[in-house]
Amino acid sequence: MKKRQKSLEQHRKPITTFNIPSMWLIFGVVALWQAVSLFGIVDAFVLPPPTSVINALINDMELLFYHGRYTLFNAMLGLFISIVLGCFTAIVMDRFAWFSRAFYPILVLSQTVPYIAIAPLLVLWFGHGSTSQLILITLVCFFPVTVGMYDGLSNIKEEYLWVLSVMGGTYTKGLVFVKIPLAAPSFFSGAKIATTYCFVGAVIAEWLGGTRGLGVYMTRVRRTFEFDKMFAVIFVIVFISIVAIGVLKLIERKVIKDVI
Repeated sequence: MKKRQKSLEQHRKPITTFNIPSMWLIFGVVALWQAVSLFGIVDAFVLPPPTSVINALINDMELLFYHGRYTLFNAMLGLFISIVLGCFTAIVMDRFAWFSRAFYPILVLSQTVPYIAIAPLLVLWFGHGSTSQLILITLVCFFPVTVGMYDGLSNIKEEYLWVLSVMGGTYTKGLVFVKIPLAAPSFFSGAKIATTYCFVGAVIAEWLGGTRGLGVYMTRVRRTFEFDKMFAVIFVIVFISIVAIGVLKLIERKVIKDVI
């Protein structure tokens, strides 16, 4: 019985961003990557060794920081806009059943459209500035935030709402004091997915219509066949994404601890 209880507790523990097994796995992959390049199994021109990538990262640190802060700003702003719009849409869908029945299929259908095909149209309509990039990032992040929040709001136990109605509570009070607090875990699940998507959306937008940013930097070094610098950009994007997810997890633990 104690063993079973201990096993259940282990499964209930949140999966952290990094742990010892994952670190060993990453180390093994990097070591294999270095060995493949070192022994000439794959040409260094095609697959630069990790040492070359690190050198490129160090040598272009100032340039990567310049482009990276622009990508980070747009990604975070687009994520914030998508969270505001997604939460508002989810609340409207929860409040009005007819709107949910009409809009939810369209929301799902929108995910079948490749965003890389939408980006050129946004550039054509809104120009090469930040507007088209923010719209694309918002579109990319809108779906997981909306679905996560809506699932959380619509799956509240009826007992809670029934008690509130008996006490004379309105929908607004039920939303503020019951639904939103209990929907927090579902919201953060969608927000974490959106946080990773926002950087992908930002880079894609910069590929097709940007003047600066990591996506623009990647396009320039790809044209000159400097693949070690391309891998350096990937490392920067991965690092920023991990930090963003870590910050969001800290906020999630604080919020859920306070409201539940």
